[in-house]
Amino acid sequence: MDFQPLKYIYKASANADAYTILLLHGTGGNENDLLPLAANFGKCYNILSVRGNVSENGMPRFFKRLGMGVFDEQDLDFRTDELVAFIKEIAVKEDFDSSKVIALGYSNGANIAGSTLVKYPDFLAGAVLYRPMQPFKTIKSQGTERAVPVFFSSGIADPTIEPSATPIYVLTLEELGFNVDYHELPTGHNLTMDDIKLSAEWLEKNFN
Repeated sequence: MDFQPLKYIYKASANADAYTILLLHGTGGNENDLLPLAANFGKCYNILSVRGNVSENGMPRFFKRLGMGVFDEQDLDFRTDELVAFIKEIAVKEDFDSSKVIALGYSNGANIAGSTLVKYPDFLAGAVLYRPMQPFKTIKSQGTERAVPVFFSSGIADPTIEPSATPIYVLTLEELGFNVDYHELPTGHNLTMDDIKLSAEWLEKNFN
């Protein structure tokens, strides 16, 4: 299967050396969903927002799943390669630095951001993971040599994620060398202002 381009929106900042925030929506979202959220991070970043190429009953996703919380790991592997190839290609077209990309994903988007971290551990400059799940049951990765910073927030009452799985995923990322800033918030699967405030502070600390 050949890689397919992803539908996207790109907004350049006025700074030629800016980092680019890669927005990755949740199931049923699209490239417009997270744009309002990105406005909370100031105007110093380029914004690249993409739509997943998979459709589940008409709902866009970044990769297939076999059931609730059960990923099609073969498709996830392929779609991760597809996303990385797309970013490299679009970086040339839109003239931004592909080595300065910060993935920001929610739910399904956080999961493909996580798979990008473990498959390409030194490709992303950083990642913001809202309500993620471990992308692969078995992670085969050499890990990052650069202690890539990762913001990770979970909801203590999230019904879609097995509570015991989250600390295991956090520990796995740390063992791979990622610098994880983990927050367990008093909420469910939905995003809150705490997610936005804490991740905005994290971005300011790590990338400004």
